Amino acid sequence: MSFVDKAKHKAEEVIGEVKEKVGELTGNDELRAEGQKDQVSGNVKQTGDSVKDTASNLGERLKGDRS
Repeated sequence: MSFVDKAKHKAEEVIGEVKEKVGELTGNDELRAEGQKDQVSGNVKQTGDSVKDTASNLGERLKGDRS
């Protein structure tokens, strides 16, 4: 998983947090909900990144054991 993709996914989560807070402060329920949705989406993508990294690392370790 590339660093750029991981950074984009983290940024999506952080932007969601900001949207949610602004929505709470302004009483804008739509913006608050959009922020929550962005956070969930960013978190899911980050979890996928971790799974891919773990699978890749495991694959590399298994290749090393065969040598």
